[in-house]
Amino acid sequence: MRNIKIAPGEYYHVFNRGMAKQLIFHDNTDRARFLFLILYFQSPVTFINISRPVKSFVKHSVFNIGGEVKQEIVKNRFVELASLGLMPNHFHLIVKEVEENGIARYMQRVLNSYTKYYNTKYNKSGHLFQGPYKAVHVKNNTQLLYLSSYIHRNPREIREWLNKENIYPWSSYQDFVNKNRFEELLVFDIISEQFKNKEEYGEFAETSTAKLLKEELDWID
Repeated sequence: MRNIKIAPGEYYHVFNRGMAKQLIFHDNTDRARFLFLILYFQSPVTFINISRPVKSFVKHSVFNIGGEVKQEIVKNRFVELASLGLMPNHFHLIVKEVEENGIARYMQRVLNSYTKYYNTKYNKSGHLFQGPYKAVHVKNNTQLLYLSSYIHRNPREIREWLNKENIYPWSSYQDFVNKNRFEELLVFDIISEQFKNKEEYGEFAETSTAKLLKEELDWID
């Protein structure tokens, strides 16, 4: 699925899972760490102490990063993040390529940083993820809408979150139907502007059946 040309201005379903389907997130600190990376690594901006904003998010649901840093990221981003969903052993993103090779740079930064963190924390070594990340071109608007619905409904597979996906903190669903927690770092207008209001998107997400490409469903299963 990586044998495709990734082109600026196009959207892609980017996803990966743990080696042999192992857990990649064990606690909220792990999830907050990965969430920080996918939000704040959209540009070359570097961070010296990631643990501090991660701890802030775990305690207060906010990363507490200054507005100037966010604006620098937005100004120099090489990708745009449109949707996200973290599951116990895999993740899903909808990402727009802004600059050529942007997604490759983005995912290299995110996955290398998280693997280093994970291996240090859990005294592991070697690969965490099952090979290279997968990237599938979102070919049309219908696929884009159903893909966002699939990602946002995915937490139904976690028993304690069944029928509570709209408040699951580790996806962008609540940002679509409530307030966008991450402002310019999460840009989903291409999806949300197709609905009259947030309630209409929520109804669509709850009633739609995700129609993903066969190879995507095969991988997820």
